[in-house]
Amino acid sequence: QVRLVESGGGLVQSGASLRLSCAASVGTFANYEVGWFRQAPGKEREFVAGMLWSTQYADSVKDRFIIARDNANKMVYLQMNNLRLEDTAVYYCAARHMTVPSTSRSWTYWGQGTQVTVSS
Repeated sequence: QVRLVESGGGLVQSGASLRLSCAASVGTFANYEVGWFRQAPGKEREFVAGMLWSTQYADSVKDRFIIARDNANKMVYLQMNNLRLEDTAVYYCAARHMTVPSTSRSWTYWGQGTQVTVSS
């Protein structure tokens, strides 16, 4: 069983930065692909960033957000810079074993989410 716990959300002004953290309880963390997703009110959950050996980003956050991982400490981070009003959402950490095809839209494990609110 994999448990994911997010932290670091909050209320910030437009243009500010925020770093989200995700602590994972799992055997060999390096064997898991990790990702960040978000869901804004009234919208579907969407992919933000992912990482196994390389990184992937949604076009809307490319060049502003950075995903990073610390395999030794079983942590995943999302550095969010130049935040915009449209980045307001609940952000979720997700994980799946590396044997799941990267083209799959299915993620196995999810955290409870952390709220990020960007104000003008």
